[in-house]
Amino acid sequence: MWIFTQTGFVSAVRHYSEPNTIVVRARDRESLEVLAESADAPIEKSPANDYSYQVHVPQQKFTEWLIMSVASLDYTNFKDRVYGTRGEFYSDTLLGVWEIMHRVEDDEARTGR
Repeated sequence: MWIFTQTGFVSAVRHYSEPNTIVVRARDRESLEVLAESADAPIEKSPANDYSYQVHVPQQKFTEWLIMSVASLDYTNFKDRVYGTRGEFYSDTLLGVWEIMHRVEDDEARTGR
């Protein structure tokens, strides 16, 4: 699962041998800091893997973090909020993702109702 929040971008998967553990990975450490702090779990560096950082958290802690992320949603424009929380470089990069994902809009999205 890919997740974009106002504090970063993470990829979450179930641990291969611990079914109640979620491995949350990120390309930058900052994207994991809020989750790691709330789960009281260390951020591990994993330079040989696809994502350079990861944190292993119990599924319940991951679920609580997701709920907190949704419950704290108080902005009307995500791109503006990310500019404020992560700065111009991250915001511009996120805009690039938005532009690429615009390609999947189906042909009927902008016609009629």
